Amino acid sequence: MPLPTPRGPLSEALCADLTSGTLRPATLALADQAAATPVPLADDDLQVALYTCYELHYRGFAEVDDRWEWDPQLLALRAVLETSFEAALRDAAAPWVRACPEGPVDRQLAAMVAADDGPSLSGHMAKQADEAQWAEFLTLRSVYHLKEADPHTWAIPRLAGRTKAAMVEIQADEYGGGSPVRMHSALFARVMRTFDLDDTHGAHVDAAPAEVLATLNAMSFLGLHRRLRGAVVGHLALIEMTSTAPSRRYASGLRRLGKGDDATLFYDEHVEADAVHEQVASVDMCGSLVAAEPELRDDVLLGAAIATELESRAAARVLQEWTAGRSALRPAAQSSSSAASR
Repeated sequence: MPLPTPRGPLSEALCADLTSGTLRPATLALADQAAATPVPLADDDLQVALYTCYELHYRGFAEVDDRWEWDPQLLALRAVLETSFEAALRDAAAPWVRACPEGPVDRQLAAMVAADDGPSLSGHMAKQADEAQWAEFLTLRSVYHLKEADPHTWAIPRLAGRTKAAMVEIQADEYGGGSPVRMHSALFARVMRTFDLDDTHGAHVDAAPAEVLATLNAMSFLGLHRRLRGAVVGHLALIEMTSTAPSRRYASGLRRLGKGDDATLFYDEHVEADAVHEQVASVDMCGSLVAAEPELRDDVLLGAAIATELESRAAARVLQEWTAGRSALRPAAQSSSSAASR
């Protein structure tokens, strides 16, 4: 896949350096400036730069040498950005964590889910979204769903016992139980093809606003740091606990538009699988982790709160644009999406 289109001085310099083979001191200085942004979670330049650094741990880029993945200077640059990013994530998550009642961690997670009264993007997609909005929705969701499960999988070797077994059980389903055509990323690609959208990994990064990239970057950040293994477990649990009802609504919206099994199978699969995963995630995975390492309880709640808050912000951004009669995609990607949805 190609490098993303830069969105500011840091991402422009970073992409240039990765292709030239030399990380310049001026680029490191730009990282310091980008990290000083007052809105890290909504800053396009910072989020694209973080995405670029993280993607080197996944599929990489066609024009970038794979050895950049562990380059000490690049890791130092990423750490500067992550310091700002982590502080913003913790600030955004703090109200959710403070509101959790006392009790077993699975009940705390359930209370967080019940307290979420954020904008319902799934409700809009079920009842109101037309073909064009569905094409935009799938375009934005593809940033994560075409690599679904991968960010959380980083946690598996960092866990043990019942916690590890529970995560493996969940992730095995995400990867299709060994069947490549049943992998959730493959099922999502089938949905995209019914709207004539490019289903190539990373094809739509340029379409995603910062708030959408932040949801993916947060998963990578949590998954790639062993010290945050509790947070990535909580993040995955929250996703599993909040997937069933929205997936049912998404499937309903696609059927409302006359779409068949190729479009609905991804969401139908989540309705069935995540109904089981909810208990596995909250009790077997999170409960077991906190029982074995009680000091990780706050991190579990932190990861769940990050998932809740960032998903809410991304949904609010999309619905805000649509309510105003605008595309939810970044301008450079709007023309291609409009053509695909006709």
